[in-house]
Amino acid sequence: MKRDIVLAGVGGQGILSIATIIGDAAMKKGMYIKQAEVHGMSQRGGDVHSHLRISSEPICSDLIPRGCADIVISMEPMEALRYKPMLAPDGWIVTASSPFVNIPNYPDIEAIYAELKAVGNVRLFDAEQLAKENQMSRSVNMILLGAASHALGLDIATLSESVARVFGKKGEDIVNMNVKALELGAKCSQ
Repeated sequence: MKRDIVLAGVGGQGILSIATIIGDAAMKKGMYIKQAEVHGMSQRGGDVHSHLRISSEPICSDLIPRGCADIVISMEPMEALRYKPMLAPDGWIVTASSPFVNIPNYPDIEAIYAELKAVGNVRLFDAEQLAKENQMSRSVNMILLGAASHALGLDIATLSESVARVFGKKGEDIVNMNVKALELGAKCSQ
């Protein structure tokens, strides 16, 4: 098995937490991982993205070539569109539909939706609203991870165990909330 994953968002949205959980789950399954991340301007609401490669075979590079990503997971639609060129022809985009408007000339959201929907495999949904309805507004990233689980090749049980390891020091309530968020997201992918 091999998955090349691009994670995208804006600083503070939890992209690196998603990468940590996927990496932990892959390692527990005995897989190889390579990761490269960019988060230089994240403190100012800038672009944060990560290349994450997992495979049952050794991996030579941590960077994913253009047009080869199996999945793009994005915390907001413009960032999903930014990394669309990275996607393989049969790849998936899983993205939250709520824009993070941090620039004065944010593009027309309907135009962004139209371009994303033109991708054959796209899951575009209101992850923020789902999080609010379930009193877990800080777990939108875990909802997206759950929604992407079908394309990752990692089951919810394995990802849940990784959530417990990664967030364990934050307490049982935080772990339980994030596991519930994963499960809610997984239901969105069915």
